[in-house]
Amino acid sequence: MTFEIFEKSQYVALGDAIDLSHHLSILARNRVQSPLKGLQRYFGKPGILSLAGGLPHPSYFPFDKIKVDALASDTFSVDAHGSGSKGTLSWIWSLLSNSKDNIMPISIPKYPMNPEDVNLAAALQYGLAKGLPQLQTIVHEFSMTVYNPAYANFATTLHDGNTDGWNKAVMTLCNPGEGILTSEWTYPSAIASMKPFNVNPVPVGMDGEGMSSISLREVLSNWDEEARGMPRPHVMYIVPVGQNPTGATMHAQRKKEIYDICVVYDVIIVEDDPYYFLQEGPYVHPAQRSSSSTSNPPALSDSDEDYIKSLAPSFLSFDYQGRVVRLDTLSKTIAPGSRLGWFTCNPIFAEKFERQSETSTQQPCGFGQSIITEMLLNWKSTGYLRWLKGLCAQYTQRRDFFIDCLVEKFHIEIAPAAQQTRFIGSERYIASEKLPVTWYSNEKTQERRALFSFVPPSSGMFVWLQFNFANHPKIKEFGQEALEIKLWKATAEAGLLVGPGAMFSANQDEVSFDAPGHFRISFSNAGTDDLKKAVDILAAVLKAFYAN
Repeated sequence: MTFEIFEKSQYVALGDAIDLSHHLSILARNRVQSPLKGLQRYFGKPGILSLAGGLPHPSYFPFDKIKVDALASDTFSVDAHGSGSKGTLSWIWSLLSNSKDNIMPISIPKYPMNPEDVNLAAALQYGLAKGLPQLQTIVHEFSMTVYNPAYANFATTLHDGNTDGWNKAVMTLCNPGEGILTSEWTYPSAIASMKPFNVNPVPVGMDGEGMSSISLREVLSNWDEEARGMPRPHVMYIVPVGQNPTGATMHAQRKKEIYDICVVYDVIIVEDDPYYFLQEGPYVHPAQRSSSSTSNPPALSDSDEDYIKSLAPSFLSFDYQGRVVRLDTLSKTIAPGSRLGWFTCNPIFAEKFERQSETSTQQPCGFGQSIITEMLLNWKSTGYLRWLKGLCAQYTQRRDFFIDCLVEKFHIEIAPAAQQTRFIGSERYIASEKLPVTWYSNEKTQERRALFSFVPPSSGMFVWLQFNFANHPKIKEFGQEALEIKLWKATAEAGLLVGPGAMFSANQDEVSFDAPGHFRISFSNAGTDDLKKAVDILAAVLKAFYAN
C-alpha cells in the first residue's frame, strides 16, 4: 500500500535535522508518554492477550460498514476560464440525472479480509495519536514529494486541522511572556490562540509578497529586550500562500531570505499553509484578456511533476536544519468538517506534538480518517493531484468573477508606479465611483474621488480592500478607525457581512499599511449571483456613506 508520486531515486542523500530542543517550552519538556498509550506498541504483537486498556469491543460499535459515494477526482475541469468545464455545480446535476460518471463508491467494513486494509474495528477504536498507519504513509510520502524537505529525518504526524496544530505548536514552543513574529496583518484566530498563554504577537512589515525580509531583519537586529519587555522572539507564525487576509503569495527568493535570517537569529518558522494548492496566478483585467492571454494558473494541465514544480515552494524545501514546522490541513481541499491535517517537522518536535495529542485530542476522528484515507487510496496520488488542480481552477474562476464585478461597478485605474512601493510585484487597483455622463460633461472631465484600493490576490480565498477615508467629508470629526466601524455596520445592515479590517491587525496600537480602514471579502462560498449582489450592495453603501 503506497501513495508515492515519483520514484524515490530522484532524491539525493540529505543530512539529518540539527538539535533544536532548546526551543521546547517548559511545558513540552515536562511532557512524557501517556502510560496507556505507551502500551500500544504491544497491541499488534502476534498472540498477545491484551487486557490492559479500557477498550470497548468492536462488536459493540453500532456500525457494520460505511458506504460513501465520493466524487471522482476529475469532477472539475482544470480550465480556470470555464471553457469545457462542467461548472461548479456539475456534480449536482450529475446526481439528479442519475449519472454515475462522477461517482466513486467507497465501502469500509468493520472487519476486513486483509488486516492491512482500512477498517472500522481499528479506525473507531482508541488508536495512535499520529493517526491511522495507512494515512500516516500517505501524508509522509506526500510531504516528501510535494514539499521536498531539505533534510532526511523529517517526521509527519496528524492533527485535528491547522487551528489545533497551531495551538499545539504554541504550547510546545513558547513560554508565557514570550513573543511570536507575525505579519502586521494576520489570521486573527492565530492571535487569539496565543493570548491566553500570555504569548503576544510581534508585528513585521509587509509588501506585495507578504512578510518583508527587510522588516524582519530590522525587527530582530534592533531588538531591545528591556524596552520591549520580552526576550527576542524565537518563533515565527506565517501564512505564506494566500496570505490571510491580503491574498499575497510568497515566492522562493523571499522564503529563502526569510529562512536565512531565521537561521542567523535562531528562529523556528511555523508555516501555516491551508491555501497552498489555491495558487491562482495573477489576475488579468478583462480589457487585457484574449483567448491566447489568460490568467490560467500555471501548469494545471501539465504533468504532475511539472505542476508541483510550478507551485511556490514550501519553506521546507530550504529547511536543511529542521527549523520549519509545517501545518497542512484538508479543510480547504476536502472539507473543514473532516478536522484533519498534519505536521511536517523535525522528529524532536513531532514527538512532543504526539505526546500532547495523547492527553488532549488523543487522535483525529476515526470516521473522518477512515473515509478520507480510503478515498485517497482509491484516487491514488495522481487522482488527488488532479482534484487539487480542478479545485484551483474553480477558485480562480470565482476570484476572477468577483473582481470583474468590481471592475464593472466601479471606475478602476492602476495606481502609478510611485504608489506601488508596498505592493512589489503586484498591480494595485484604485476604485472610484462611476460618474454620470451628461450632454455637457463626460467621466474624463469630472473630478473623481478614490473610494478604495486593492491588489488582486494571486492565491487563496479573499480580496483585501483598503478604503481611502482621507476623502471622507467627516474624516476630521470621526477619524479613520471610527469610519471603518461605521462603514462595516452600514454594510452589514444593508445585507452584506464581511470581515472588518481591524480584527486582522497584529498590533492594535499601531497603524499598518499607512492607514486603517480595510475589509476582507471572501469570494469562496457564494455563487455568481450572490457575488454580483455583494458588489452592488457595497457600491450603494459607499455612495450613501460618502453622501452622509
